[in-house]
Amino acid sequence: MNGCQRTHGARGVRRWVWLGVLGLGLAGCRTAGTAVKPDAPPVTQQVLEFEPVTVTADLELDRLNDEELFAGGTSAFAANDFKQAARYFGRLVDFHPNSPHRRQALYNAGLSHQRLKEWEEAWHRFSELADAAHGQDDALDAAFRVAETLYHLERFDEAATMLATIAARQDLSINRRVEAQVQQGICQLEAGKSEDAETTLRKSITTYEALQDKAEVDDYFPAQAHFFIGEIYRLHYEDVKLDPAKGSDALAHDLNYKAELLLSAQGHYLRSIRVGNGYWATASGAQIGALYENLYDNMVNSPAPAELNAEEAQVYRQELRKKIRVLLTKSINIYERTLEAAERIGSQSAFVDRTRESLEKVKKLLLADADAEGEPTPTPPNPSAPHS
Repeated sequence: MNGCQRTHGARGVRRWVWLGVLGLGLAGCRTAGTAVKPDAPPVTQQVLEFEPVTVTADLELDRLNDEELFAGGTSAFAANDFKQAARYFGRLVDFHPNSPHRRQALYNAGLSHQRLKEWEEAWHRFSELADAAHGQDDALDAAFRVAETLYHLERFDEAATMLATIAARQDLSINRRVEAQVQQGICQLEAGKSEDAETTLRKSITTYEALQDKAEVDDYFPAQAHFFIGEIYRLHYEDVKLDPAKGSDALAHDLNYKAELLLSAQGHYLRSIRVGNGYWATASGAQIGALYENLYDNMVNSPAPAELNAEEAQVYRQELRKKIRVLLTKSINIYERTLEAAERIGSQSAFVDRTRESLEKVKKLLLADADAEGEPTPTPPNPSAPHS
């Protein structure tokens, strides 16, 4: 190992140390009762040199050969014991460089660390195998995995660069190129480059839409692209703050602009739903409902403009309450539709759980609003009715 000390893994899964020579730990020591007399002849000292000794922290695996290590790692992985799988595969990779199983063990070691969310260790394993520019099969898959680990390590620019290399390869299938391009756009968005991200994501959608046979591309990726363009507009929407101190005209302008951004985000979420991928359809429905819920929070918690007198402020509140009811009923309708769709396709995700919780919250808000006015509870709109 190039004569250096190395430690792999945040928890020190294994380590080896090249020990020094020339009487390690013995310099300056003296044994009692062996003092040399002043007139005694000089003692000839002999230096003993030893070969470097490799010390491992995993003596249990030291006796296993590469076949046994690979079998042990495969068995552990199948049992979802990813800690043990990483241990066995890693031992094979590090101590059996000529094994015919080394390449597969290298990939599986990275995959095991990835399952454990040990991103640095996963990146280290996949990087040795990855070839974004020319790789095929496991080398190409490893390149995608490297980009994913870089994403989790928040090295977004590096991940985007690697994915751009893959997306530009004309020797790959259209499915893999679109996959790389969508993930590139997401990394750009995470890096704070929303304009570049939108350009990249729109290119991937254009490529998909131009296909005669849409089945050439997994619907997961165009649906994901539409979802994240929706996310871009949602972030723009959140950047617009409603400040009554600016006056009623400025407040009305900001509210209208915020509503336009909401509709833009909603439009892309709806396009994601129309692609037909279950996961992103559920996620998009949850985000649409959350947008209306958020706008409700913004409006109900915003004080009346300062220039309004008491009577005008009361009218303002009454009109605002009408708008708020519309937002709440829209939100309920969208949440219910999302849950119905999730149940039909058997989808289970964090988005589904969040939607269920949000639905109950918004229903309570609508009931509270009706009780405050002494009116019957408004009925949510017909789920089959069209929505703008």
